[in-house]
Amino acid sequence: MPLSDALNRHKEGLLVALEADDRARLSAQLPELRSADIAEILQDLLEREQELRARALLDRLPLERRANVMGYLHGEEQLAIVAGMGDDRLQAVLEEMGGDERADLFKVLDDDRREALLRRMAHQEREELKRLASYEEGTAGALMTSDYVAIPAGMTVSRAMMRVRQTAPDAETVYQLYVIDPEGRLAGTMSLRQLMVARPGARVDDMMIHDVIHTSVDTPQEEVARIVARYDLLALPVVDEMRRLVGIVTHDDALDVMESEATEDFHKGMSIGALEGGVSRVPLLSLYRKRVTWLVLLVFGNLLSGAGIAHYEATISAQVALVFFLPLLIGSGGNAGAQAATLTVRGMATGDVGVRDWGKLFGRELLVAGSLGLTMALAVAPIGVFRGGEAVAMVVAVSMIVIVLVGSLLGLCLPFVLDRLGWDPATASAPLVTTLIDATGVLIYFGIATMVLPVG
Repeated sequence: MPLSDALNRHKEGLLVALEADDRARLSAQLPELRSADIAEILQDLLEREQELRARALLDRLPLERRANVMGYLHGEEQLAIVAGMGDDRLQAVLEEMGGDERADLFKVLDDDRREALLRRMAHQEREELKRLASYEEGTAGALMTSDYVAIPAGMTVSRAMMRVRQTAPDAETVYQLYVIDPEGRLAGTMSLRQLMVARPGARVDDMMIHDVIHTSVDTPQEEVARIVARYDLLALPVVDEMRRLVGIVTHDDALDVMESEATEDFHKGMSIGALEGGVSRVPLLSLYRKRVTWLVLLVFGNLLSGAGIAHYEATISAQVALVFFLPLLIGSGGNAGAQAATLTVRGMATGDVGVRDWGKLFGRELLVAGSLGLTMALAVAPIGVFRGGEAVAMVVAVSMIVIVLVGSLLGLCLPFVLDRLGWDPATASAPLVTTLIDATGVLIYFGIATMVLPVG
């Protein structure tokens, strides 16, 4: 049975058992599901406004697993769950969560609830939570966790192994170890494998890597994810302005960022604002607001195409066959422009290209777009001969080359222009590019037709 089918079967069985309050069946079903799958069931229950059942399901989990499941929920979903929790139960869940997830949950609580929880915590734990929650969203500081294994410089391997055993139970990952000097500054790093195979009397200072890839607390999260992916890191150490180690960003958190950023760029690429949560969970009014602004603006942009057609009414009246090819030409230009814009935006997002590469990319796109336009012109020319004769075929072929060339170059350049203006290059979306190409394509097509064909 495929994995997805088995998961769906388990989820359905769990929901049926929850509906019937069948405790024996719930006890049998829950261990068969992973925390992420249970979180998905909770999301379904919350969407149906069944908060009491969602809390009842969560209460049936052991505390450690309950905290793990909470980490998979989004802010609004977490709020709906913890609204029915007392401060004692919420504090217990917070203490079991990882440092980064604990801070994320803490930040969505109201001020009164935060103060009540902070008063219950030990001083060191309270200060650590406040520090993690203070970092700006979208930065390495907000993404990192303080649950890592740190080894003081100068230790022997045997003492370092004892340190790992002591701190490993609470660490996010133990496969990468960090060596710090007496001031807490990052001095080096080493893998758990290196430590395990080394002589007990050897010193970690002689084994560690001194040139550590690291980042600062205010680094944008997309740059953090790019560093983790570029160097295939299990975790990326984060330091403050004094180079003191304050946390690590693990590869799974970096993967979440890459997914989030790719989704956001995809939405922007279709002129949709950033959505909080998945498309199936966002409120209808919010979904309407995210989509309406650009669509209304593009309506007025499309009026330029209408104005261009009105300007060439005499040409159209004299050569009615030209109308047949209009959607084909402007559609081809829009598609070519959207392709070029997508390639450029993605290249900029991954760091593959920058503003300095504009000249090189422009020359390459000139050759590629010219070749594409010529190929498409040759493909459409026979249809032009059949519909309107050789003169119309020539107009259509030349227009195809020019429109595809202009559309591609516009799609290439627009992300760079937006970037220089301080806007997100992803805004150079397919709808925006195609709207601009529609207007310019009409002018190019009928302009060439007016010069070549008899219209009087």
